[in-house]
Formats: sequence, structure tokens, C-alpha cells
Amino acid sequence: MNPFDLKYEKYKLPNGLQVILHKADKPHLVAVNIWYKVGSAYELKGKTGLAHLFEHMMFQGSENVPKERHFKYIQEAGGSLNASTAFDRTNYYEKLPSNYLELALWLESDRMGFFLDALTQEKLDNQKDVVKNERLERYDNQPYGLAWELLLSNIYPSDHPYNSPTIGSLNDISSFTLDDVTSFFKKYYSPANASLVIAGNFEFQQAKDLVEKYFSEIPDFSIPKLPSTQKIHLNENKFYIHYDKVQLERIYFTWSSVNSFHDDEAALIMLANILTDSKKSRLYNSLVYEKEIAQDVSAYNFSGKFGGHFMIAATVKPDKSIEQVKDDIFKELKIIADASITENELLKTKNIFKSHFVYSLQRLDSLADMINGYDYYLNKPDSLAGDLARFTKLNTGDLKNVVNKYLSNPYFELRILPEKNR
Repeated sequence: MNPFDLKYEKYKLPNGLQVILHKADKPHLVAVNIWYKVGSAYELKGKTGLAHLFEHMMFQGSENVPKERHFKYIQEAGGSLNASTAFDRTNYYEKLPSNYLELALWLESDRMGFFLDALTQEKLDNQKDVVKNERLERYDNQPYGLAWELLLSNIYPSDHPYNSPTIGSLNDISSFTLDDVTSFFKKYYSPANASLVIAGNFEFQQAKDLVEKYFSEIPDFSIPKLPSTQKIHLNENKFYIHYDKVQLERIYFTWSSVNSFHDDEAALIMLANILTDSKKSRLYNSLVYEKEIAQDVSAYNFSGKFGGHFMIAATVKPDKSIEQVKDDIFKELKIIADASITENELLKTKNIFKSHFVYSLQRLDSLADMINGYDYYLNKPDSLAGDLARFTKLNTGDLKNVVNKYLSNPYFELRILPEKNR
């Protein structure tokens, strides 16, 4: 069976819930994956972190499922589950033996339809404390932990949906009320704002009957509007120095890039891989191994529904020059901009990318999430082949082009320095 020939059936319930069914050759396993079309990009100023907090709240029980029992029921059935919040969406997913499909659908439908009936101030206060501790551990008290927040707030305008991190600010998290949570649920956790994917070894008609049984009577709310956006563009280079409790200097460069599935996105992703994805990649080999001036170096391109950015970061070795690290990064970019890369270099990177892409398809929960993602961004769940083709058809000129087109523009430079250097 061709792993890229993805057969599926897509339909909607009268209440607007979208359902996508895919029969996958995975003996005795099924994945259930729900995307709610809301993430931190949809939050209002003063309410940052609400989407992520709500992800936590969805595991605190619903009318027929006591607190924390969602985990207990799925794990006792031999399955696994989790959830995540991003800028553009929040997803909830389970992978379990096929004969427990009904259990997963019942659990997801109960919190979609009957979450508010079990909401209490005690549960909210508990999860606010959990999220605040997560914020402190991952951001405020983590070495270099505030870099992400500083990058977002400087590369995206103040009124852009990506201006602040998904975790939210401590003040905003502390301020959330039951009314905030209730309003958020009614606005975004509607069947018409959700997409349910069932993938794996199951019978189509049985799955349809179960979806009808558990989801059809959940009332629909109005579909929320998309957040407003503006073009991301820096008119000049921006610089910022942040002093922190760190041992080594670190430097970041961020450029505005493109939205998801833009024509240039694949080239930007491949460029990041060529720069830092392996020990033999351009920047890693040069800065870490040959010149030994950097402890590590990384590059990546982020693209979302409402914008994107390209970033390079490097941690400077003790007693080495942060200016030299910066100069060498820009020298390497200029080499690519002027002469591009070699065909052999690109081919090796393509092969590694394809290997990782194909491997991800072997994981049923990953495949179900990819189906939901393709539908969300492209309205085409079976985009596996087309997505991979974006990368395999790239040529060296494409990478040269994106360096000139995006990485020659004004950028934001962040330096995180040890407090002793203040």
C-alpha cells in the first residue's frame, strides 16, 4: 500500500462538527484526534495564556467523567493520550486498541458537550497554579527562558496574533475568572469550530454510528471570526540586550518570513536544515567544530496561519567573541546568497528530510494529526504527497532565492548576556 495514497471520507454533522475517517493498515489500533480551531492567536490583550489554560481545564472532568479520569480510562484500556496548544489550534488525541474506539469518542464528546456542568472555582484555581508554575519553570526561571517571548514581541507588531507566547503572562493567568473560562468555551469549543479525525483499523459504518451517537446532540454555537492581522515587516534592524542568570552568551537573529504552505516555506525549512540540522551542516560544522567558537547553533523556520519568522541562534563558547559568531553567521548566509549550495548538499538534506517524513507516517497518532493539519490549512486532508513534493522538487536556486528574499531584510537581534557583564 502506498503510504501517500491516503483514502478518506469527510463529512459534517448537522451541528457543524467536521468528521474525517481514514482506514489505516495498523492492526488493532485506532487514533482519535480533535482540532479546535483556536490557539493563543485568538486571545485578547490582557487575556494571554487562556487557550493553554483551557487545554488544562479540559482534563479536569466533565458531567459524566470525574477529574483526571480521562487519563485513567484511556491508560487502563492500553492506550495513550495528550493535548497541546499552539498559536493556531488546540488538539486533543488518543491512540488505543480499536475495540475501545467508543470509549475515546464518549470521553471527547462528554467534555465537548458537558464541560461547563462540571466547572468549579476550585478546579480553575488549581490549574491556574499549575500553569503559573509551568510558566516559571519554562520561562522566568529557565536559563535563556525569556528569549522566545522577547523574540515574538519584537518581530511581530503589538496587535499581531503572534506577539506573545502561548503560555501567557503571569498577571494574565492570575486574573482569569470562571466567566472568562465559560465565555471562552462557548465561543470556541463549538462542534462547528472542531474537526474530528478517526484513523486506524475500524469499520466505517460503526465509526459513523458512534460519532452520531455521541456528538450529534451537542448544540452548536456561532463560528468565531478569525483574528485580524497585518503584514509583518521591519523597516530597520532592531537590537535588544537581556541580562540573565546564564553562564554563556547567546545571540539570536529573527527575520519575518511566510505563512504556512506559502510557496517559499519549504525552501526556508530546508535552508534551516542545511544550516544546522546535523553535525556536518554549514553553521554547525563551521562554528562548533572547525572554529570552536560556539557551544551550539540552531536554525528553524516557523510558519503559521497568520505569519511566520526565520530564526538562527548560537551559544558562544567561554572566552570567545560574540561578534565573531555573528560575523561568521552572516558570512555563511552571504555565501549561500551569492553562490547557493551544492547539488550534493541539497540531495543529502532532502534524503534526511524524506526519511523523517516517512517515519512520522508510521505513527498512527502522528498521521491523524497531520490529516487534521492539512485539512485546517489547505482544506485537503490527503496532502501527504503534495506536501513532500514541495521539498523533493526544491533546487539550489530556490534556497539562494529565499536567503536573498528574506534574510537580507532588516532583522531583530537579541543578545542574552550573563548578569555579571552588566
